Amino acid sequence: MFYFLDQIKPVEISRDIILKELGNGENMTVLHWDMLDKSTVPEHQHPEEQFGYVIKGGFEMIIGTDTAILKEGDCYFIPPDVPHKFTAIGDTEAIDVFTPVRKNFPWEKS
Repeated sequence: MFYFLDQIKPVEISRDIILKELGNGENMTVLHWDMLDKSTVPEHQHPEEQFGYVIKGGFEMIIGTDTAILKEGDCYFIPPDVPHKFTAIGDTEAIDVFTPVRKNFPWEKS
């Protein structure tokens, strides 16, 4: 029921992107991201719906055919199976929530 950030093992996605899986509920997965300025999560899509909140920094985001600049305090919703891409503007920290539980990540070996 409780997760403590200092006890969660970080996953280095690249030298510029660090992820911590905060946990899974019955119907959701929650992630914490740290991204260095200009680091990019390439275009991808997945069957889960995604919500995100920018804690610090920002993103240039593409969701489907829409592009926006997000800053600290902004959030985003990504429908299932819609291509999207993130590029950090400044050192960026964000939270993502996926529903249903996200089981397959591109950095994991099957």
